[in-house]
Amino acid sequence: MEEDEIRRALLKRALGYDALEVAEEYSLDKDGQETLQKKKVTKKHYSPDISAAKLLLERYYRSYEEQVLGMSDEELEEEKMRLEGLLKKGEQNGNS
Repeated sequence: MEEDEIRRALLKRALGYDALEVAEEYSLDKDGQETLQKKKVTKKHYSPDISAAKLLLERYYRSYEEQVLGMSDEELEEEKMRLEGLLKKGEQNGNS
């Protein structure tokens, strides 16, 4: 499971992504309690990282290619369905 998370993180970094950044300013009120004064939310784009893409290809593509070459037709069909599901999930997350 942990390796899948690393692979997804590398893929995200290799392809680039958008993220929300939140900056908050607090001040003390009369009672000494912190209160939120300003909150700024900005959307930031992180460009694709070629180092992450290179590592991803070197580390995972070769081993994945070797696995695929050894798969039966049924295993290939299952892998196809798994990858299509991941793509659909990624599209849904990107649109929300």
